[in-house]
Amino acid sequence: MDSGKRITFPLMLSVGTAVIGSLQFGYNTGVINAPQKIIEKFINETYFERYQEAISKTTLTAIWSLAVSIFSVGGIVGSFSVGLFVNRFGRRNSMLMANVLAFIAAALMGFSKMASSWEMLIVGRFVVGLYSGLSTGFVPMYVGEISPTALRGALGTFHQLGIVVGILIAQVFGMEAIMGNDDLWPLLLGFIFILALIQCILLPLCPKSPRFLLINKNEENKAKAVLKKLRGTTDVSSDMQEMKEESRQMMREKKVTIPELFRSHLYRQPLLIAVVLQLSQQLSGINAVFYYSTRIFEKAGVEQPVYATIGAGVVNTAFTVVSLFIVERAGRRSLHMLGLLGMAVSAVLMTIAMALLEQLKWMSYLSIVAIFAFVAFFELGPGPIPWFIVAELFSQGPRPSAFAVAGFSNWTANFIVGMAFQYVEELCGPYVFIIFTVLLLFFLVFTYFKVPETKGRTFDQISAGFRQTAASGAEKHSPEELNSLGGADSQL
Repeated sequence: MDSGKRITFPLMLSVGTAVIGSLQFGYNTGVINAPQKIIEKFINETYFERYQEAISKTTLTAIWSLAVSIFSVGGIVGSFSVGLFVNRFGRRNSMLMANVLAFIAAALMGFSKMASSWEMLIVGRFVVGLYSGLSTGFVPMYVGEISPTALRGALGTFHQLGIVVGILIAQVFGMEAIMGNDDLWPLLLGFIFILALIQCILLPLCPKSPRFLLINKNEENKAKAVLKKLRGTTDVSSDMQEMKEESRQMMREKKVTIPELFRSHLYRQPLLIAVVLQLSQQLSGINAVFYYSTRIFEKAGVEQPVYATIGAGVVNTAFTVVSLFIVERAGRRSLHMLGLLGMAVSAVLMTIAMALLEQLKWMSYLSIVAIFAFVAFFELGPGPIPWFIVAELFSQGPRPSAFAVAGFSNWTANFIVGMAFQYVEELCGPYVFIIFTVLLLFFLVFTYFKVPETKGRTFDQISAGFRQTAASGAEKHSPEELNSLGGADSQL
């Protein structure tokens, strides 16, 4: 088998271990949804013990919304700090160090009930948000840099697979019969301790990024040894050649700071694409479905909404696996557009079903099908692709800064949706998903006109395409022309 398409044990161990960070992110996104009523009861009782009066509905909603959304605030800060770590400590060591935050968060949330402190719960959510924000930068960067070009898309999808498996585990563990009850909910939130411990044991067994070793540290022999281990072959000349070419290019462009990234006309187009793709993921409405899925199913008249939510999690995971197998065949751009279009149609069906629910009871079935379809189309394109395409759009010099900006955009949009959705839903009623439909159609048009196909192209070929475009007036080129700028292997 061609070594560029060979999946070796060291490669899978490294990808699998890194993706525990993605699993943590997914787990903490989904875990707060299941025991909402139980945690609200804990806040209520704690408030009464302190002040000898019942908590007002407004205060309870404010504390609960803060506990949900402070996770995203931590994510914003964490994602913006990615560049501070990866260039100084390397990709692997940065992931190892970040687990300190996971341990602190697990202790704060796990002991919050014992300490009768919802403040500990909120601070714990912020700290685990910090960890998750860093992970959304570290994991795709590390996976992208250790993967062979021919497998970069498929292995890049593992980050999203980790997220959705994490959400599914949180939904299952959050069932009342398991840990979503009065006694065990602190354990449900503190479970992240186990995942952090596993990652701390396995990460030292994984190699450092060969790109970091060669390009950032100038340690050619170490980079070659790591590549031989990852590829399972002694002939790694083509990989070394590609990295040296990128290194030569980087010497001409040096490490790029965030302000420089915004100022340079060279990075303007890839940066715009990276940011808009991140926004297309979060403003698609997917987190509205995840944060409030149980409530949406309740409104749809589902008798056991928790099982319907878990069903959505299973669909979520299944279609991420589908994406993993087809992303290298279908291409990033095509899948992203298919996903956006499918989500827009599903959102329209969801709106119709919710609007007619009072008159026609069978509309509850249509709403469930529409939500499942919405989630499935999300995982085909808008779920996995924005994360790993950032690594593909930028060479080694600007990549850490680009990840920081892209992650910041993603988490900020996540925070806005998490905070605003319940208020907008009260205002718009069943028509809330029309807003997301309009946004999805905008992102579809943007992808069609602005996003190039990166399938099968080296990092240097992709950035060369943008350099050429910037030099000749970027706006004049269509994505099809950009596809051909990177060489013959870039065609669909």
